Amino acid sequence: MKKGGRTPAPVPGRGRAAGLLGYAVIAVAVWLGWEVLKAPVVERAPPAVALRLAPTSPEGLRRAAESELRSGRWDNAKALADLSLAAAPFNARALRTRGLATAKIGDEPLADQLITLAGNWSLRDDPAHAWLIEYRLRKGDYQSSFAHADTLARRRPDIYPQLFNLFTTAAATDARAIPPLVRLLGLDPPWRPAYLRYLWDHADGDALLFTLAVSLEASEAPLSDQELSRLYRWWATDRRYGAIRVLREQVRRPKLLPLLWNGDFSLAQSQQIAPFGWSFGTAPGLLAYIALDDIQPDNHALRIEHDGYNATRAARQLLMLPLGRYTISGRYRQEDESAAAFEWRLNCMEGGPSLIRLRIPSADARPTGEWMAFSTSWEVPAGCTAQQLDLIPRPTDRRSPLVMWFDDLVILPVNP
Repeated sequence: MKKGGRTPAPVPGRGRAAGLLGYAVIAVAVWLGWEVLKAPVVERAPPAVALRLAPTSPEGLRRAAESELRSGRWDNAKALADLSLAAAPFNARALRTRGLATAKIGDEPLADQLITLAGNWSLRDDPAHAWLIEYRLRKGDYQSSFAHADTLARRRPDIYPQLFNLFTTAAATDARAIPPLVRLLGLDPPWRPAYLRYLWDHADGDALLFTLAVSLEASEAPLSDQELSRLYRWWATDRRYGAIRVLREQVRRPKLLPLLWNGDFSLAQSQQIAPFGWSFGTAPGLLAYIALDDIQPDNHALRIEHDGYNATRAARQLLMLPLGRYTISGRYRQEDESAAAFEWRLNCMEGGPSLIRLRIPSADARPTGEWMAFSTSWEVPAGCTAQQLDLIPRPTDRRSPLVMWFDDLVILPVNP
């Protein structure tokens, strides 16, 4: 109270208004709190409970529609999905549920349109893409069916077996499925290596593997050298040399000539397509590798460090020489005087005696440190589809170190 003044009289109704305002603030706070809490409740509560708590919630309506769909009440699912879409028109899951209910009711063309739109809105909607895969497959639309399968495969490695079986069965039963599958693999999807492995393990996968390898050669993503090497090795493991020969003739990788690949050792291991090209053995007491020649510094050659005792194969290459007579020639250089030696050996993969067994150096040779020439000839008999060329140590009964170089190996046919 001011000095010498009077106390102001209360304004009628002001206290009541302040009290009502306080109640209103509390009510709004409670309502806001419920709205905040309601969303997770509607998401997690059973669909019927969620719908009672929030009868106009798009999420609650969508969940109720899905529950009705699972229970086989197609008309209820359709009606609830429509209500959800009316409140939230771009709800992909509600649209997919509406489409699935429509399909169950019997209008598959309309369902196709609805579910396609839902799938386009959400690439992560697995049920939508799964339905589209099956529906388009029944209609013979392999390209669209495989495209939706690709969408799933890029995200779901756990369902590779089902999707890969879809591709393989479709291609095996209807040749019209092969071009769409080739186009899809030509995009080099991340699951392609896994699918090639699946075909290798599949009992009837060889024919499709062959078709895909040849067809992809003309695409923007032909089989890589690593993929082709893997395929050749798989077939070599199963002794399917005829398939290897035909595939190599079709894709021309590696080229059919020269008959002996990388005989001058100018290509690194990564530039070769196995099992054509060299593979080198490594073991205690044996080291084989491509190196620069210390006599001719610009020249690459095969260098072998051998303790004279280890018998591990030093080098190997698969050949596919047709029936006929051939010669092999090359150069070698010996750095050490040693009782040990090497032997070039050629064998038919189908078995039988060796076609050549050529000792390097010969028993009476002495190391000069200079390059020396060697050559021999042989005949490939009938029934010898593939051959294995090996460079094998001829060890002694004690350690006798030997460093040997090889270069400029060439195989040529001998004209009759």
